[in-house]
Amino acid sequence: MTSRWVRLQAVAVSGSSAEGLMLAALPLLAVSITTDPREVSLVNVAGQAPWLLLSLFAGVLIDRVRRTAVLAWAYAVQVGAAVVLAVAANAGGLTLPVLLVVAFVVTSAQVLGDGASGALVPELVEPDRLAHANARLQVIDRGVVQFVVPPLTGFLVAVSAGAPAWLAAACALLALLLTRRIPSESRTVARTHPLRDLSAGLRHLVRTPLLRSITTNVALGSFAASAGNSMFVLYATQVLHVGSVGYGLLLACLAFGWIASSFVVQKVVDRIGYSWSMRIGQSFGVVAQLLLAVLPPWPPAVAVVLVSLTATVLLWNVCSQSSRQRFTPASLLGRVLTSHRALAWGLTPLGALTGGFVAAHWGLRAVWVVAAAIQAVSAVHVWFTLSPAAFRRTEELAAAQA
Repeated sequence: MTSRWVRLQAVAVSGSSAEGLMLAALPLLAVSITTDPREVSLVNVAGQAPWLLLSLFAGVLIDRVRRTAVLAWAYAVQVGAAVVLAVAANAGGLTLPVLLVVAFVVTSAQVLGDGASGALVPELVEPDRLAHANARLQVIDRGVVQFVVPPLTGFLVAVSAGAPAWLAAACALLALLLTRRIPSESRTVARTHPLRDLSAGLRHLVRTPLLRSITTNVALGSFAASAGNSMFVLYATQVLHVGSVGYGLLLACLAFGWIASSFVVQKVVDRIGYSWSMRIGQSFGVVAQLLLAVLPPWPPAVAVVLVSLTATVLLWNVCSQSSRQRFTPASLLGRVLTSHRALAWGLTPLGALTGGFVAAHWGLRAVWVVAAAIQAVSAVHVWFTLSPAAFRRTEELAAAQA
C-alpha cells in the first residue's frame, strides 16, 4: 500500500463528507418548500443531469490533464456551490430554482471528481487488488454519504437550514488541500481534436461486448433506482411516517450494507468470480424492489431490505468498475469511465421524473413496482450476457492487445 493510495483515501473521506451533506440536505430543503412529488423529483432530475450532459467531455479532460488537478478543480466547484446554498438558506432566499441550480453544480463537480479518482486507482494499486481498492473507495463514499452524514444532516437542518452547507464547504476545502499532496502521472499533450478523443473512448466501451453489456444493465438499474430515490424522502415521511432524522437513519441503513459487505467482497469475487457475483447482485435487486413496494409501513423491516440491497449492490459495483479498469488501456481509462457513466447514468434524470409522475398518479408504492419490473429485465440480460465464458473471452482479447 503506497502513501499515495492512503492520501487518496483521505481525500475520499473529506470529499464524500461534502457531497453527502449536500445530497442529503437538498431533498430535505426541497420538502420544506413543496410536497408536490413532481416538483420534488425535479431536484433529483437536476442533480442527475450532469451525468448525461457532461460525462463525455469530463473524460476527455481527465485523459488530457493531470488527474489530481482535475480532482482539485472538482472540489473547488463544490466549495462554491456549498457557500451559495448556505448563504441562500441563512438569508431566507431558498427557492426551488436555487435548489435546482445547486444540485446541478454539485453533481457536475462529482462527475469530474469520480472520473478522476477512478482513473487514479490503477496508478496506485496492483491489478490483483483492484476489487479491494474499489470496494474501499465505494465504502468510504457510501459509508460517509449514507451512514455518517445523513443522520447528522437531519440534526443540522433542524438547527439551521444553512448549517449542512457551511460544513460541506469546509469539508470540500479540506479535500481540495489534501488533493494537492497527491502526485500523479503527467498526461501527454494531446494533438488530436477533443471530439476524436471522445469517440475513441466511446468506441472502446461499445465495441467490447462485456463492457457494453455491463453499461446496458447499469443504465436499466440506474433508471429504476433513480425513480425510487427521487421519491424516497416522500416514502419515508408519508408512508413510513418518519421525520427528517428518521429519513437520515434510513439512508444510513443503505450505507451499513455497503460497509458490512466490504469486508468480504474481495473474498466473494475471488471464490465465485465476476460473473456469478454480478448475477447474484442484479437478481436480488428485483426482490428488494418488490419488497419495498409491498411491505407494511414498518421502518425496521424496510431497514433490513435496504441493508441487504446495498450489500449486493456493492458487489455488483465493484465488479463493474474493476472490469472497466482491467479491460481498458490506461490512455483511454478516463474517457471509458466517464463514457460509461454518460450512457449508464444518462437515464437517471428521466428515471427521477418518471418516479414523480408515477407517484402522483398511482401512489408512492407503485414507483417500486415499476422499478422491480425494469430490474427484472436487467437481471435476465445479465444472466445471458455476463457469463463466465464472456469474461474469459474478454480477458483473452485484452491480453492479445496488450
